[in-house]
Amino acid sequence: MIRFTGVNHLAFATGDMDKTVRFWRDLLGMRLIATLGQPGFRHYFFELSPTDTVAFFEWDGVEGVEEKPHGAPVRGPFIFDHVSFGMDSADDLWALKDKLSAAGLDVSDVIDHGFIHSIYTFDPNGIPIEFSYNVPGLDVRAEPLFGDRVPTATAREGAEPVASMWPAVQRPTPRERRFTRPGAGSELVSYRYKKAQ
Repeated sequence: MIRFTGVNHLAFATGDMDKTVRFWRDLLGMRLIATLGQPGFRHYFFELSPTDTVAFFEWDGVEGVEEKPHGAPVRGPFIFDHVSFGMDSADDLWALKDKLSAAGLDVSDVIDHGFIHSIYTFDPNGIPIEFSYNVPGLDVRAEPLFGDRVPTATAREGAEPVASMWPAVQRPTPRERRFTRPGAGSELVSYRYKKAQ
C-alpha cells in the first residue's frame, strides 16, 4: 500500500507576496523556508509542520477573491471551498483567535463541530481558512464517524480503500528507468551543494 506523510504543500496564488508573507509568517508564525523566483514569477513556501507546507505563487495581475463564507453552497464552476489547519491544543486555538482579533482581522467565534472546535477567517488574498482543534477522545481517524443519513452508494462501502475498483499496475517502472527532470528550485539546491563542497 502507498503511504502518505501529510500535505507536502498546498499551493495558492497571490498578487502581493509581501502582504502574504506578513500574514503567513509574521501573524500566523509559519517559517518562510524556501523562496523561488525570477521576473514575473515567485513561489514561496511556509512551514506548517515538520512534514507539511503552504506555498504561494505570485503572478502579475492576480487579484484576491471576494470572501465567500466557509461552506456556503455555490453553483457553476467551482474548485475550492476552504482549508483547515490543525491546532495542537484548545489553548493554541484561543490564542490564535485572540491574535487574529488583535490584528484587526475578522475571525469567527469558536465553533463546536462535535469532533473538532474551529475558528474561521480569511488571508489577505481572500483565501478562506479554518483552524481546528481535535476534541480529546473523539479521533475520527481511529474510529470513523459516518453521520450522513442518506450516504452515497460509494460511502456505504465504508472507510477502507477499495483498491479493486481501479486497474492494477501491469508494468511498474523499473528502477533503472526512473529519472527526474530539473524544475524550478533545482538550481538552488545544486548551487547550495556546490557551495558546500
